[in-house]
Amino acid sequence: MHDDAELFHRHPGNPVLSAADFPYPMNSVFNPGAALLNGETVLVSRVEDRRGISHLAVARSENGRTGWRVEPKPLIADDPSDPTSCWGAEDPRITYVRELGGYAICYTAYGPSGPCVALAVTQDFRSVEHYGIIMPPEDKNASLLPRQIDGMYVLFHRPVAAQTHRADVWLSRSADLRSWTASEPVLQSRSGPWWDATRIGMGPPPIETPHGWLCFYHGVKQMVATAIYRVGIVLLDLDDPTRVLRRTPSWVLGPDAPYERIGDVPNVVFPTGLVHDQESDELRLYYGAADSTIAVATAKYSEVLEYTLSLPEMV
Repeated sequence: MHDDAELFHRHPGNPVLSAADFPYPMNSVFNPGAALLNGETVLVSRVEDRRGISHLAVARSENGRTGWRVEPKPLIADDPSDPTSCWGAEDPRITYVRELGGYAICYTAYGPSGPCVALAVTQDFRSVEHYGIIMPPEDKNASLLPRQIDGMYVLFHRPVAAQTHRADVWLSRSADLRSWTASEPVLQSRSGPWWDATRIGMGPPPIETPHGWLCFYHGVKQMVATAIYRVGIVLLDLDDPTRVLRRTPSWVLGPDAPYERIGDVPNVVFPTGLVHDQESDELRLYYGAADSTIAVATAKYSEVLEYTLSLPEMV
């Protein structure tokens, strides 16, 4: 059994994508969704332009680490005529959905009313079919399960409760990806001095394992001068994903390297992309580093699962 501190290893070439890699002027690139397509790794990344407005841009790599080819035009951009997205598109998560035969991109649309959840579907990451807004403001950190449960799609998201202002992980269900059920609670931030006590949000789409849905989430601790964003793991029941089976007491990846400590928003490791290479047993976790660049950390899938299953069962 591996200690949690040994699970993930940063790529020595980090950060793997930065502003200098893009063929047009921009401020920063971070918080990417990730997918495998035709043997390549595809990242759909949040790019903040020099206005301060974000769009989603595509980059491809044969090995998922180097040699990125960046598309010259955005895949999804701000729409000045749409009040829900006139301030941009942010923080995508990508799920290959069997029932759709394609990739669902859940992202945060941003406008004067606040952030909300939007959905688009693509086959090739060259064009998308827009489903529009699926969760009204204020909501974000949306991640879709890769298959239906009892004939329903399942979406994790983070609505902000008007009464309590808590920002936790909830889920909603839909038969058609357009109409969604009322939110059901899944995971709460801890209280007190814990590393994930201020707020939490689901990261990349969960991976289905024989033992449950393996999920990575971000947790925030508010310090006096800054907030610190770190990564934890949670295992959810396959048939009832509102049921938490295991949860890491400590974080498994946190800001340590200079590119994670220093940037537009310091002390941030924000996981949004995950690729499972089944042949090599490798997990590649892509994350935004300090809201400025994209980095990747790798782990063995079998070791991550073994470690998660070694944790105490949640009561």
